[in-house]
Amino acid sequence: MQKKSDENKPVKILMIEDDPEFAELVSEFLAKHGMEVTNYEDPFLGVSAGVQNYDLLLLDLTLPGMDGLEVCEEVVRKYDIPVIISSARSDVEDKVKSLQLGADDYLPKPYDPQELHARIVSLLRRYSKSGGRQAPPSEYEIRGDTVYHRGEPMHLTPAEFDILSQLIRKQGITLSREQLINESKVMSDSSQKSLDVIISKIRSKLGNPKAIQAVRGVGYKLL
Repeated sequence: MQKKSDENKPVKILMIEDDPEFAELVSEFLAKHGMEVTNYEDPFLGVSAGVQNYDLLLLDLTLPGMDGLEVCEEVVRKYDIPVIISSARSDVEDKVKSLQLGADDYLPKPYDPQELHARIVSLLRRYSKSGGRQAPPSEYEIRGDTVYHRGEPMHLTPAEFDILSQLIRKQGITLSREQLINESKVMSDSSQKSLDVIISKIRSKLGNPKAIQAVRGVGYKLL
């Protein structure tokens, strides 16, 4: 995403916030500093609003119909745009999860709009200098028929290699059980119970039971 070189052009901010009074307050303040804010109370409309046409996303977490963490994950996966979480949720886990998913900053409510403005300016400056979001180095690498974890080769069965390879290629994305089985080269006729056993063995070999997250009712995701 190219940043505007003309300082006279307004910074375009996409806000997804279901509190219209708060959104109006923030929008009016930022407008005084040359920033145009477009707010969507519905997160589904927000993520369909041409995210790539904005310079920054200001995102609430408590939203109707779709949790802000889901929005954050989808936006970071699809678009190269800085994300600031603006939330009244004080749970440390929410903050940690937001940053793990790729949010660039987390600003707990209530806050002074002046602080928000300062953080936006600072983030856009850093983002412009770095040329966009820099993907963190992966702990995994596939070379031929071997998976390397943190530089060390893993000793996997063909089925374990097959499943882990799929998860690595789509790291951070939830893959359904059916997808993992149907796209497998060695377990097309295997049951979902067999898949659970394979996932358990892979977790053990990774030495981290949380490395592969079970998404209830859907499937699995490599974090």
